[in-house]
Amino acid sequence: MTTLDRHAATGAFWRYWTASTISNVGDAVTAVALPLLAVATLHATTFQVSLIAAASYVSWLLIGLPAGVLVARLPLRGTQVAMDLLRALALLSIPAAAALGVLRLPQLVVVALVVGLASVVFFVGNSTLLPAIVPADQLTGRNSLTSGTHAVTQLSGPSLGGVLVQAVGAVASLLFDVVSYLVSAILLAGLPRPRRTGDAPTGSPLRMIADGLRYVARHRLMRSCVAAATLVNFVCGALLTLTPVFLVRTLGAAPGLVGVLMATEGVGSLVGAALTPRIARRLGSARALLLAGTVAAVLALLMPLARSGWGLLVFAAGNAGFAAGVVVLSVLTRTHRQTVTPPELLSRVMATVRFVSWGAIPLGALVAGLVASAVGNRDALAVICAFTFATPLVLAVGPVRRQRDLD
Repeated sequence: MTTLDRHAATGAFWRYWTASTISNVGDAVTAVALPLLAVATLHATTFQVSLIAAASYVSWLLIGLPAGVLVARLPLRGTQVAMDLLRALALLSIPAAAALGVLRLPQLVVVALVVGLASVVFFVGNSTLLPAIVPADQLTGRNSLTSGTHAVTQLSGPSLGGVLVQAVGAVASLLFDVVSYLVSAILLAGLPRPRRTGDAPTGSPLRMIADGLRYVARHRLMRSCVAAATLVNFVCGALLTLTPVFLVRTLGAAPGLVGVLMATEGVGSLVGAALTPRIARRLGSARALLLAGTVAAVLALLMPLARSGWGLLVFAAGNAGFAAGVVVLSVLTRTHRQTVTPPELLSRVMATVRFVSWGAIPLGALVAGLVASAVGNRDALAVICAFTFATPLVLAVGPVRRQRDLD
């Protein structure tokens, strides 16, 4: 894709940024409201909560690879708008079912799946859209800004979600995300139409998917980064299951406090996003990657040590520290992919990477539910947090350790 002239690109980026920010706040509210709805209203078990978390991300395994082909062939802006509208409609079905008195756990799983399927296409499109409206020399800064903003939404959104759940209930609080998707759709509809470089992709969908897989598999540095991201996302999926149940049932935290504690992830993400450009310049992006993975693993070990009362601060520190490391890894590896991948392959490469790495999220969620059922929530959390050391280990034995920068 070609970039717009710099003046137009600046305006387009801020419209893109505003749409993403509003939608992310709604997502963060739902991230608290949906599991609390399952736990507090429908009295779901830890394993049942894991089904909701898994359904939200199993879509990457179902359509992660075809999504790259869809984004490559469909009008990019129109596809983004359609996915926002589909997610709004799916979430709206939960308050509607609750009002009719027919809300059940299977509906939460189905809604999580539908929202996840639409999100797959949306996120692949967003990763492709940003390089189309931002000059290449600004990508690291813009990626850091969007990650930092996402961190702020993670900071405010869960807190807002906890407050909304206590004030109006988990069901009504989901309406906030419905509105956020509608506003995002309106803003994205006003973006200038991105132009694609070169000819439109041709060939069968299977061949197009294979091209993306082949490019990632043959790029040794990208392959190593994808392996590390997959391990990180396995842990993130497990935390989606364990965190709300651990905080509510093991530590006895109220819904409002759960939102605040989950929001500490946003604090860490904000710090990580703000420091990423500086650390990358000072150490080199490859060395920064190794440092981030190690710091994240060490600090994650604090989470299972948390206790009630003031001991909740230990969980907050571990959650924030792990998130900071993950954001540094995410920004650096995403920028690397966006800058080294040929434009005509970018959507398929992004889809391939998300298929592999995000496909680990539902697996992590289900494994956490099974382990918690066997050994309890605290011990399961300890096992998962110890597993985070696999990420810096994979990076250390790959080509990353021999480089200063991700060139």
